[in-house]
Amino acid sequence: MTEIRFFARDRAQYPWLSNFFPAPIAEAGKVWPTAEHLYQACKTDVPGERERIRLTPTPGAAKRLGRIVTLRRGWLEERESWMAWVLQLKFRQHADLAARLVATGDSRLVEDSPWDSYWGIGRDGRGRNTLGVLLMELREAFRSGRVRPSTTRGVASIAEG
Repeated sequence: MTEIRFFARDRAQYPWLSNFFPAPIAEAGKVWPTAEHLYQACKTDVPGERERIRLTPTPGAAKRLGRIVTLRRGWLEERESWMAWVLQLKFRQHADLAARLVATGDSRLVEDSPWDSYWGIGRDGRGRNTLGVLLMELREAFRSGRVRPSTTRGVASIAEG
């Protein structure tokens, strides 16, 4: 099986797999510049903190703000569900990206971040690769027709928490 590493090694060819990729997401009547902005905002149910993250100029700055927000109750247990929801919004709202995701075939998608062993594989390469797994699950959902590209909002909302 081939492997696509989208943090470092294959970044130039697959930048759109990153949550930092500029693919705006419309949600709750607002536009989020990147999936990273929306995911970091999902961490809190404080409207002012979410808005501050949304208006932050870069995904890196949004990530830094996400480290200091008031975490919503149950965040650590629910963070994978929130990430899956954000990814689904991103790829459903950008049919071209959904088509690219499906075109990765059966390749193993790997976030080869040396700094993150939860969402990526970490320095030793043995991390969870949770982001890669969620992307592969979404790819399969598109392939099977369980999820289709669309501009409609998902069943949940950041505003509804």
